[in-house]
Amino acid sequence: MLEPQQPAPDFELENQDGEPVKLSDFAGQPVVLYFYPKADTPGCTVEAQGFRDHWDAFVDEGVAVLGVSNDPVADLKAFQEKYDLPITLLSDVGGDVASTYETFGTTEVRGETWEIAFRNTYLVDADGIIASVYEDVDPDGHAEEVLAELAAA
Repeated sequence: MLEPQQPAPDFELENQDGEPVKLSDFAGQPVVLYFYPKADTPGCTVEAQGFRDHWDAFVDEGVAVLGVSNDPVADLKAFQEKYDLPITLLSDVGGDVASTYETFGTTEVRGETWEIAFRNTYLVDADGIIASVYEDVDPDGHAEEVLAELAAA
């Protein structure tokens, strides 16, 4: 994992609508950059729904929420629509951005090996500096955990 107090590496990925999104597009506002393994799986759905259910609080804090996985754009669009997610979902098919953020690798699920983004989150401040790192997060309650830190800042 990257460490707090270092600049968050910029990147450009396609969102769920196939439009390019850069981290630098959000300069001047904090960003929750959360990586997750696979759209529409149990843990990833719980985590995304947590951000959705607390969306107004993130908006009130002026915080952008970006979810990154190595799912293709079409899968992200289906995930967004199925669960009415207001989150910007980003497609990192090759895992390049997740690798840059040291949150990508091989794991075994039910006897199969997968290359996935690990469930880690970075809170990036308005100046583009990593403020906090959440490693191997519990998807249930993660949005509340991030909001509590934002409120305490």
